[in-house]
Amino acid sequence: MKVVIVFNHPYEGSFCNAILESVSNGLMKAKHTIELIHLDKDNFNPAMTAADLKGFRDKKPVDPKVIEYSNKIKNADHIVFIFPIWWELMPAMTKGFIDKVIFPGVAYDYTNESNTRMKPLWNNIQGVTMITTMNTPNWLYWLLFGNAIKKAMMLGTFWKIGFKNRKWISFNQVKMVSNEKRKKWLNKLENNFAELK
Repeated sequence: MKVVIVFNHPYEGSFCNAILESVSNGLMKAKHTIELIHLDKDNFNPAMTAADLKGFRDKKPVDPKVIEYSNKIKNADHIVFIFPIWWELMPAMTKGFIDKVIFPGVAYDYTNESNTRMKPLWNNIQGVTMITTMNTPNWLYWLLFGNAIKKAMMLGTFWKIGFKNRKWISFNQVKMVSNEKRKKWLNKLENNFAELK
């Protein structure tokens, strides 16, 4: 299986980087192929330009990085997103990736003339997993902030374009928990990805 990991965190000492290592170790144990898209190291430009918007209309991306990422994903079996939740949503680079790479004519297309129904064009993809970190308690994120990231990513993007196998793994109150608990999280994550099929 080919797995594309879309990673976004600028600090190498972050818990997100530890998550990336655990996920990668699990996938390697299962002998899956890993393709890493590291948005920060790539200096990915998340801003939509006028040329990008024209490309969106014409269903032809123009940003070379976007074209590179699209080519990596089109043959993937699974996509994993790893990023922190800042101010209740994803960082700018992850949002830019969604805006610029989940592109009509590339990631999806419309099934009717009124452009209201979508179908995925990345036909190999069997599943999407999103792994996030935050310091907000889980119950508070759901109750007060309306589970914003699930609505934006899992529903507003991947459900809308037709991916059925979607999973969100949320690590909450990361700064407040013990190192022992973080290690347990990471071990469980590695084991889960070692069993990915």
